[in-house]
Amino acid sequence: MGCVKKTMAISCLMMVLCGVSMASRVYQVGDSAGWTGVGGVDYQDWAADKNFHAGDVLVFNYNIQFHNVKQVTSHDFETCNATSPVATYTNGSDAINLERIGHVYFICGFPGHCQAGQRIDILVSPVTSSPSPAQWPLSSRSSASSDLYSNKLRWTLSVLAFCLSGFAY
Repeated sequence: MGCVKKTMAISCLMMVLCGVSMASRVYQVGDSAGWTGVGGVDYQDWAADKNFHAGDVLVFNYNIQFHNVKQVTSHDFETCNATSPVATYTNGSDAINLERIGHVYFICGFPGHCQAGQRIDILVSPVTSSPSPAQWPLSSRSSASSDLYSNKLRWTLSVLAFCLSGFAY
């Protein structure tokens, strides 16, 4: 039985370590201002100091009466053309997974909003290694980041509880 317990302990430790190291980041676009035309948010400035990677998630929070999110091509981004989007999001709290390396373009499709600056060009880079704790988003950055790490902590504690329950017999 000692060998089984040792193998189970090593397996549990690996599950916990993998769960923590594969953490993706969640970014609330525009931070507390959200996705809006009011408040003077410069979305390109907002994105400029962030390193987006495949697997990260963008959360667009907005009032559905006044805004939407349209993923568009480079050309449609430059011309603020929302007539043939790659994807359209309209629920007011859209979580969009960044799946591909390269530029991903988003605009608000309401007339005049893109031209007024409600657009963002996200550059998605390949994941080179696990983020170090110094690179993880701080909880003050956005509630979405805080929720992600709260969920990761719950998951980690659940795995540990499961693993430890195996040692009780």
